[in-house]
Parts: sequence; structure tokens; C-alpha cells
Amino acid sequence: MSGLSDAVAAVCEPLGLRAWVHARDLDGGTEAGVDADEPVVLASVFKVPVAVELTRQFESGTLQPTERIRVAAEGRTGGGTGLSALQDAVEMSLRDLAQLMIAVSDNAATDVVMARAGRDSVNATMRGLGLHRTVLEGDCAFLLGRLVADLDLTPAERARLEQGDDDVLSAIAPVRWQRCRDLQPPATSRSTPREITRLLELIWKDQAAPPDACAFVRRIMGQQVWPHRLRAGFPGSVRTSGKTGTLPFVRNEAGVVEYPGGGRYAVAVFTTAAAPALHDPDADRAVGSIARLAVDALREA
Repeated sequence: MSGLSDAVAAVCEPLGLRAWVHARDLDGGTEAGVDADEPVVLASVFKVPVAVELTRQFESGTLQPTERIRVAAEGRTGGGTGLSALQDAVEMSLRDLAQLMIAVSDNAATDVVMARAGRDSVNATMRGLGLHRTVLEGDCAFLLGRLVADLDLTPAERARLEQGDDDVLSAIAPVRWQRCRDLQPPATSRSTPREITRLLELIWKDQAAPPDACAFVRRIMGQQVWPHRLRAGFPGSVRTSGKTGTLPFVRNEAGVVEYPGGGRYAVAVFTTAAAPALHDPDADRAVGSIARLAVDALREA
């Protein structure tokens, strides 16, 4: 796949990106990738394994999807979307919390869901599916709290971050970023691009969980409110379902693209940038371009 590697490099190099990518033809069985077996930082892509385990527990009767859960206003995990952005106590079903976890990447909802499903259970299910390199280290509060602690932010820096000021990230010295465990695959929630597309294949083929459970995960991935990365690489007639992941330096997307004339492809793109900015439209578009290159390699084979 030297041609794919060169094409991906041509997209990444002008933007100071590095990419790890894998695509899988869900019907034909062929694969294409670049550094697809190297470990990568999942960021919020880890919420897909959580969703799979939760729905498996729904189907087994261990948990009830309609269970009502009250989420207090105090102590919620931050994140700026969903419950994380609300000011008052909320009560909703466990199933609806899972929808917020994927559709708007709600960190507060994720941590409630993960507490009910259990991190150890998620990891055990990944091993049971043959995904031995897909490992979750903790929930959003754990990961974000550790990132803040490793950076040793000053009160002023924390205040600027809470106000959405991205410029403060660029002012942090590189040596401080280098000690952040959650930007290093061996220390944080991690996987490989190939394992993530395998997980997507199992979901789309009703093999990750019972059919109704897989259908629920597919539905909420199709409702993601930030499809711009993946869709940037494909025509409007192509259906996309996915999950983003974003941290300083890290910009990911994992999903399935489905062509109207036939063809379903799982694709996972993981990138790191030279700068920590969370908002970079050019890098977002690059994720879609890389995904398209990988899918085209399969469609043209």
C-alpha cells in the first residue's frame, strides 16, 4: 500500500499532521491502511466500546434501558456539550444517556453510563471480541483530570480554558505536554486503527452484540452532530455514521461510510498535529480526505 501511504503523506505534510489509518470493506473483506497496527490514543472514540458493552447488558437483562437516573448538577464531568453544559439536575433513562454519549459526545453522560456498565466489563468484552489491544484506562473525569494534573495548569490557565480560550494551549511549553500520559498510547485509553475497524465491522454485522443492541449503536452513531470530519471526504449521497475524538494535538474519526449504489466501508483515521489547538478546520478536512483515500484504495482494487 505504498501508493496509499504516499497519498496520505501528501495530505498530512503541509498541515504538520501524522496519520494512522485503516479501512475495511464490510462486504468484500479487503483492507487498506497506513501504520494500521500501531497503538493510537482513542480520545472520545473510546465511547463506542462503552456503547457496545452497555447494549449487551441491556440485552442480557443485567441493566434496563429505561432505568431512570438522576444526574445532579454538582460534580458532573466537564466538556461543554449535553449534560456537561447544563446547570440543573437532570433525570433521564440510561438509554438516553447512551445516546447523548455518542450523538453529542457528552462527557457527563458517558461517565454515568460507564459507571453502570463497568470499565472492567468493557475491557473484558473487547478481549472476548478478539480486540486485545483495545483497552480503556478510565472514564472522562479520570482522563481529563489526569491531563490537567500532568500539565500542572495555573489557576489563570484553567480559567482561560474553561472560557474556551484555545490560545492558552499554544502558550504551554512543550516539556509540559510531553509529560501528559493521556497523549501517549501506552498510558491512556488506546487501540489500533485495524482493531477499531474490526469493532465497527462487528457492530454493522450484528456480531458485537445481539442484533437489536448493534442496531441501537448504529443508530446513535448515525446521529452524531459533528459529522464534518468524515463527510468532508465524501459526496453528499454517501451515508456516514461515526464517532469523533479530540484532545490537544489529537483529532480522530472512526465510522462507516455507505454508498447509495452499494458498498459499505469501516474506516478509522487517527491523527496528531504539531500544535495543540482544538479548532483547526484544515486538519478536520484532512481527516475526511484521508478516509476517502483509504476507501478509494478498496473501491479501486
